[in-house]
Amino acid sequence: MQPDLSVEIAGLKLRNPVMTASGTFGYGEEFSQYVNLETIGAFVTKGLSLKPRAGNPTPRIVETPGGMLNAIGLQNVGIEAFIQKKVPFLRTVNTPAIANFFGYTPEEYAELATRLDTIPEVAALEVNISCPNVKQGGIVFGTDPSCAASVVKACRAATSKPLIVKLSPNVTDIVEMAQACEGEGADALSVINTLTGMAIDLERRRPVLANVTGGLSGPAIKPVALRMVWQVSKAVKVPVIGIGGIMSASDALEFMLAGATAVQVGTASFVNPGAAQEIAQGMERWLIDHGVDDVRSLIGALQA
Repeated sequence: MQPDLSVEIAGLKLRNPVMTASGTFGYGEEFSQYVNLETIGAFVTKGLSLKPRAGNPTPRIVETPGGMLNAIGLQNVGIEAFIQKKVPFLRTVNTPAIANFFGYTPEEYAELATRLDTIPEVAALEVNISCPNVKQGGIVFGTDPSCAASVVKACRAATSKPLIVKLSPNVTDIVEMAQACEGEGADALSVINTLTGMAIDLERRRPVLANVTGGLSGPAIKPVALRMVWQVSKAVKVPVIGIGGIMSASDALEFMLAGATAVQVGTASFVNPGAAQEIAQGMERWLIDHGVDDVRSLIGALQA
């Protein structure tokens, strides 16, 4: 008997728990020749802003032991070009497309949420709160519970679509952040975004990245991500989407045991563009091999 891999997040039904992570999968079309998008649960766009962004100067990616650092700087086409040039492709795929977006004030976030709310091809919104609040002296929204709550509240008022908030791990207490977002209407939480790190060129005595610091992703952060998913999923009632170093089906299933309802595959897609599809297929094989008929029975089933 074929196992049931379907899951649901805030009313959004996914054929399986495998999603792609924002910033690693373009706008979907770029990977469509490598991945059958109708074999995964959902895909998430690059982060969108009101105006196009060129991002940071190069070099802005460097490989590190067990992962990579990126300082792309949120390069994106902007909301207008997204609507005109990227949305038509979304109509051709029978898989939910989730739009990730960001701003520098709560008002910018709300404006983007309002625009995205009117696009039928966008199934849900993912709020990137790892951005500085220009009105509050540059404090990062995702590191201050009240700032994060203000963004979620503004976005919640602007959209009826499922609202997912992507949490930063660069905080003292991620549970406090999660609860603040849940309290203002987040329907789900993506846990985690990248960890801040840096790489140094010893011979040149200079940082490798032009931006000096960047976001660490890949297998190196998996233990931290697992711990945070476990903590957050025990503390909130909304679904948690696990992210961080997922390279295989077993990695994905571990996140589900820790409490994740779904997972996002990111850095793995740079190593193998077909990773998300292969992970979904591998999860199905594992369920068959272990006599598990419903993947949802694994959510939060960690015996700790």
